[in-house]
Amino acid sequence: MEYTCEEDETSSATTTKTIGSAKSTGKESTENADNEAAKRKNSSQPPNAEVHPPPAAISKFKYPGPPHIKKDKRQNSSRFNVSKNRELQKLPLLKDATPNEREELFVQKIRQCTVLFDFVQDPLSDLKWKEVKRAALNEMVEYVTQNRGVITEAIYPETITMYAVNLFRTLPPSSNPSGAEFDPEEDEPTLEAAWPHLQLVYEFFLRFLESPDFQPNTAKRYIDQKFVLQLLDLFDSEDPRERDFLKTILHRIYGKFLGLRAFIRKHINNIFYSFIYETEHHNGIAELLEILGSIINGFALPLKEEHKIFLLKVLLPLHKVKSLSVYHPQLAYCVVQFLEKDPSLTEQVIMGLLKFWPKVHSPKEVMFLNELEEILDVIEPAEFTKVMVPLFKQLAKCVSSPHFQVAERALYFWNNEYILSLISDNVSSIMPLMFPALYKSKEHWNKTIHGLIYNALKLFMEMNQKLFDDCTQQYKAERQKEKEKLKQRDEAWNKINTLAKDNPQFKNLLSAPVTDSNDSTSTALGPSNEEEGDVITTMEKLQAEAKDLKKKPRDKPLLRRKSELPHDMSMVRALETHKRADDFLVTSSESNSVNSN
Repeated sequence: MEYTCEEDETSSATTTKTIGSAKSTGKESTENADNEAAKRKNSSQPPNAEVHPPPAAISKFKYPGPPHIKKDKRQNSSRFNVSKNRELQKLPLLKDATPNEREELFVQKIRQCTVLFDFVQDPLSDLKWKEVKRAALNEMVEYVTQNRGVITEAIYPETITMYAVNLFRTLPPSSNPSGAEFDPEEDEPTLEAAWPHLQLVYEFFLRFLESPDFQPNTAKRYIDQKFVLQLLDLFDSEDPRERDFLKTILHRIYGKFLGLRAFIRKHINNIFYSFIYETEHHNGIAELLEILGSIINGFALPLKEEHKIFLLKVLLPLHKVKSLSVYHPQLAYCVVQFLEKDPSLTEQVIMGLLKFWPKVHSPKEVMFLNELEEILDVIEPAEFTKVMVPLFKQLAKCVSSPHFQVAERALYFWNNEYILSLISDNVSSIMPLMFPALYKSKEHWNKTIHGLIYNALKLFMEMNQKLFDDCTQQYKAERQKEKEKLKQRDEAWNKINTLAKDNPQFKNLLSAPVTDSNDSTSTALGPSNEEEGDVITTMEKLQAEAKDLKKKPRDKPLLRRKSELPHDMSMVRALETHKRADDFLVTSSESNSVNSN
């Protein structure tokens, strides 16, 4: 299509009117037309030349990156019920007040500290009043520590109420930013944002409990079972500083309130049961075990049946949890404390450890070996003889472990003088169990293991030279028997090969057509080549083909199983909306008919 001057001028004017301004005048159109004519006059194009419209502007597309996946937001602190009226009046110092006014002023300061501030959503809010509360808490800590006779009967309900208001709250869920479960071994703990005030509240309450003026008979009206339950719930806090304070406070309550001791032990057991058999997640297991370690140390003899059940049903099953490394030192201490109290429990404890012994987790196996050595350090010789056979069978497996840390830790038992004396007293039973494992491990890939192996063998030889020689001869005889068994096995297979080869039906089987797994082609195996080749391979092939023929009759067609597609909704929708392009494709027959026409 050709554009004349008049047509181009009109179209230029129209384009200018549309793009530039919706209210352009006729004068502007004429000026634009004159400009276009002047441009064309100055160019070398003829007046009737073909003119194309200007190319459309290409807008650069900016790639926004991969789609943003909203991750679970991890709460960085507990949610407190922030007080509505947070304006605090700065009260005079306690030391400046008269003795008659100090108790009332002390109560007022405690009530001031029940006001809760926002440390999460708006940390910079109410800075003036936050400082008033912090100063009041610091002053009260110093006041209770340095003065006597200041904890009167009116102080007990106020102090315990203030403690409960500040600390008893719902803890945030333990989860990673990606939504995965919180791993106490790998992930960093979430620290409490309100700790500047919580720390002082904990310290004040601890000084309150430890004060010589503290009267348990007065406080037991307020520190009851409900209070203890809420206190134990806080042990699941991720902040290790808070758990450390809770550990000390609970220990003081256990020591001062005799009526709550059985209740505290029972509820701690419930936490352990839930941790072992349900959730396998709790942040305060190590601290609770630390408290129990000192409690077990104070048990009276003979031990109650309740305490023995706690050892066998709680402490031993705690070994099977995957996060054992977080609390294993405290757990081993509790177990050893029990055995020092009652050595008759040693057999049950060691058999329980062997029951839960890890099979494929080498670091956990090293922890078990550490605990086992601590138990053997306090074991009675009479109890050792009851468990030495299964114990050293497990140690023999550890010595033969390809993981050098496991083998090294097991061989360190021979550096312990007390364990060595127990082995020496029972060497006739232990050496035959350990000798094969030690002798085989001389070829261990780690050179450090070699020195420990030779050290253990040398100690065995010094204990009983004759028994050592007997074990050596017996080991060599067993190795010779193994070699002879392998030789007899090879001879038996060769004999079977010879008999199969001499069988007259063998050639018929080799020459018979054999179908492959798809039943699509048939092949004949040449007898001459196969007889000269490996007969065992041929027999295995024939046996496999015979099994296939039995399973799949030849007259029955093979059915192809459809693969299961993953349940991806986007892919399912794409498959449902997909249509084949048959309308746009021409087959060979159709194309021939078109060409003939």
